[in-house]
Parts: sequence; structure tokens; C-alpha cells
Amino acid sequence: MADTHCRADGPDTIDPGCLALTCPPSSTSSAAGVPVIWKEAPRSITNPGWTDWVPVSGPTCLYAAEPQNVLADIAARILTDFQQLPVNPGTLEAQPFPNTLKGGPTNFYTTTTEQQFDTTILGQHVHLTATPTTHTYTFGDGTTLGPTPATGYPTPANTWLTTETRTSHTYTATGNYPTTLTTTYTGTYSVNNGPPLPINGTLTLTTTPKTIHVFKTETALVADTCEQNPHSWGCPGTNTPTKH
Repeated sequence: MADTHCRADGPDTIDPGCLALTCPPSSTSSAAGVPVIWKEAPRSITNPGWTDWVPVSGPTCLYAAEPQNVLADIAARILTDFQQLPVNPGTLEAQPFPNTLKGGPTNFYTTTTEQQFDTTILGQHVHLTATPTTHTYTFGDGTTLGPTPATGYPTPANTWLTTETRTSHTYTATGNYPTTLTTTYTGTYSVNNGPPLPINGTLTLTTTPKTIHVFKTETALVADTCEQNPHSWGCPGTNTPTKH
């Protein structure tokens, strides 16, 4: 909670130096602010003893005549504001892409990151953090992976189609498959540099579909390389049938 400075745990005169801090009108508020001290107590205890919240030392300014009320008002709407933030959903990447092979593991990974925003709510400066927590990979062939905290990672080109990762997928049929990633974000917010508070709710975003083309290969024994015989089986420009 935010306790009014100079009235915390005693009368105004308890600390002769407590009146040194003033909160003049700011760019977001035409009225003077209220110096407050942030305090903490266990939520499960009735009428607990409040102590100073150590990460924020000293008083900070809260621009509202009744700081307890404005915090409650912000808390009541913070989820809506959180879900309207311009959070970047990141991208879903695949290796290899855009073409891969049937029967071999295709490596998928995401570029989602934690993001921070500063905004003004009810005249107060509010700092919000959106943190990706779970991901659902939709591979386009009717299968999904997740929700999972795994973000995956890129692998060297010489390991594609041979190395299976936690987020890879093996296609069992050829075709064109729209793939997407759905990420769930949790959030925190702080008011006027106060302690970070959890947001009771989440934000879910899905990437724009990205189509991956799945092919299959055919092998055959040949007498010459394409350099030796450009018309040999499987060489570019020949009539060798391809399977899609």
C-alpha cells in the first residue's frame, strides 16, 4: 500500500525532516502530488503490521489527493490497459524454410521477448512489463505443441533435418502448411516508481500465419555427376519427376 508520508505510523511531527519532500504539479497532473511511503504486509493476515517496502527507499510522489483510492481505481482497469498495449508478438521461425522435407524434423523457434511500456493512467505514471510465459506452436497439419515455456533456438544448417529439438516437428505428408505461434503474456505494473504489482489476467497474441512447403525426395544410383553429364537423372533442367 501507499502510506502518506509524515503520517506513516505516527503524527506529522514524528520526523522533523519528513516535510522536506514536496510534489509540485507535473506534466501529467495540474495538482500537487502527495508524498507517500510504500509498505508491505502478508496478504493472508488480518490487520497485519505494515513495514517499509525495501526495494523503494524513501518517499515517492503520488499525484492524487487520496492515494489509496487512485491505486484501487488503477488496479480495477489495469488488465484492460495491459491487453491494449502494442506488444510485439514476435515471429515463428523454421529451419529449413520455406521448404522442408517429409519425414525429417523441422526445427521451430520463436523470437518473443519481454517488453516494457510507460503510460499515464488517471494522471499517474504507470510502468508495465509484459513477459512471455507460454507458447503454443501450431504446425498447420492438425498438430500442436504446447502450451509450453520452451522458446526453441536456431541450429546450424548442417544439422537441419537430422537433429530433433524440443520444439521441432516432423511432417508425415507433403503439402503446404500455415504455421502460427500463440504466446501468452503475464504482466506487472508499478505506479509512480512504486513496487511492481502483478496483473490479474493475461494477454494472448498469435502471429500471422507463415506457410511452410513440405516435399519428399527420391534417390537413385547414377553413373555421372551433373557436371559430367548435365542430362543425368536428377540434374537441374532434366525431366526427372519431382514429388510435392
